[in-house]
Order: sequence, then structure tokens, then C-alpha cells
Amino acid sequence: MEREEGEQTITTATATRTSKTRTPAKTAEEKKAQAEALHQSITDQVEALRDSGRWAAFLNFAQAFHAYSLNNVLLILSQMPEASRVAGFRKWQALNRQVRKGSKAIRIFGYSTKKVTEEDANGDEVERKVARFPILSVFEVSQTDLIDPALGDPSTLTALLTGADDHGIVDALSAYLIGEGWAVERRPLPGSMNGVTRPKEMTVVVDSDLSPEAAAKTMMHECAHILLGHINDLAEYAQHRGLMETEAESVAYVVAGMVGFDTSAYSVGYIAGWANADTDLIKSTAARVLRTAHQIAVILIPEDDATDTPADDETAA
Repeated sequence: MEREEGEQTITTATATRTSKTRTPAKTAEEKKAQAEALHQSITDQVEALRDSGRWAAFLNFAQAFHAYSLNNVLLILSQMPEASRVAGFRKWQALNRQVRKGSKAIRIFGYSTKKVTEEDANGDEVERKVARFPILSVFEVSQTDLIDPALGDPSTLTALLTGADDHGIVDALSAYLIGEGWAVERRPLPGSMNGVTRPKEMTVVVDSDLSPEAAAKTMMHECAHILLGHINDLAEYAQHRGLMETEAESVAYVVAGMVGFDTSAYSVGYIAGWANADTDLIKSTAARVLRTAHQIAVILIPEDDATDTPADDETAA
């Protein structure tokens, strides 16, 4: 996204995580065990979701979409990086959704064949098929609204977080990213887009309309993408998007749990959707997720953080 006039970049040089109640610092082994348990809980919750009617409805919805070629996926992402489900105008209507008036179409290449009759070298008429690649217009699910809400909305498995406390995460990770040469912005983002990382511009944008808690989770998600190297190669990201989104959101969920809040209302459905509820895939991410979660946790809760015990309370031997 281009930065619009009047938007401000966060330029905080330093930030610290604050807490109303200090608790004794955990040992390295305790932190490791906590992170591993949090990652395992993702698998448990995804398994429970997979057995629910909610997942069946979502799956039926997801299976209605065409599988696009890699070239078209790259075209879609270059025009709308947050895109997940795209379809044509009438396809959306068939799925009980109406494209919003004024929505900007995403342009991709279609494929069709046309029969032509030509003369061969002997002067005989021969018929052959010629491939055609017409330009088509498609729209992302965030550009649509339900036509009949009474029929339900199977398009999403996530619920935005509404907590009023960001646990010091937004300032702390903003300061870290700025120190690494990134710009961090809060401004409105289109549709259901919560955050986006622009590697060429070295910019991370978090939607200004998010609640403090949702903004904190989004900052951890975007920071995870950067630390995991997901956004270094757009073609690589397009090919392995499900895995990369699974990893980034898993990191956010694990770190949030270590800091002291629960993102499962959003994270579990998000991970299930991108991983296709494949718990083996989720388990396979453990090493990278836990390593990255530790990196972010250290930024938020330094290893040498003091414990509850004040120095002047110490008793001389």
C-alpha cells in the first residue's frame, strides 16, 4: 500500500512493556515448556474445529473456488496482497454475496480455446484449436457483502479481538522494527486486511481501526513474517502461502500466550483455514515457530527482566 498524505509514521525510539502486576520471571526451561504447550494447543483446537459443523460449512464454501495458476496467484497478490478468496461478480452472487458498488476489480488472465479452420500445405482445410487468454475481472471476499444474512456466513472462521490492552506490544515491536530499518504505520486498510508488510518499502502497516489487542496480535504476526523471511520472495510466498500464514499466526498465538492473553478466537480459525486443518502441517512448523516465538518474546520480555523481589527486601545472612 502506498502511504497517503497526512498519515504518520510511528517514530518511537524506545519502548518498554508495562504490566500492572509483576510476576516472577520464568526460567528458560519454564518458558520453553510453556511455548511448546501453547503450540500443541493449536493442534488440539484445530482438531476440535475440524470436527464441527462450522468447519464443514467453511470447507464447502472454500471448495467452490477455482484453483488459479501460479501466474494468476502472483497477479492477484501484486494487486491485493491480503487476498484469500477471489471470484467473478456472478460467482459471488451464486455464493450469497454481492460485490460492493465501486469495488476495484482484480485483473487476471482467463483461458479458453477457439476453433479455427486453416489450409494446410496441401491446400486442405484443417481445424485446430487456438488458445486464448482473455483478461478477467475478479473480486476478493472482503469486497462483498452477504445478500441474505439469514443463510449464515461460512466465509470466515475468525473473530476479531476486542481487548482494550495491547500489553505494550505495539510500541515494543515498533521500536524493534524501527531499529532494524523498518517504518511502522497505523492507518486504515481496505476490507478485512489487518496488517501488511511491504519489503521493498521496508514498511509495516497495521489497520488503525483495530482494537489495541487485535493490533498487538497483528504486530506479532507481521514481525513473525519478517523474522521467518517469508516476505523476501513474492513467488516463494505465493507457492507456500498456506504454510507461511500458518507459521506467522502460530507465532503470534504462542507469544500472546506467553505475554498473557489469548488470541484463539481469531488465530485458531485463521490457522485452520490456511493449513486446511492439516494438523500434521501445523506440527511440522513447531521448530521454526518456537524459535521465532522466542525471538519475539525476548524483545517483549528481556531475559534479564527483574523478578518481583525488590532489592531492599533482601535479608542479610
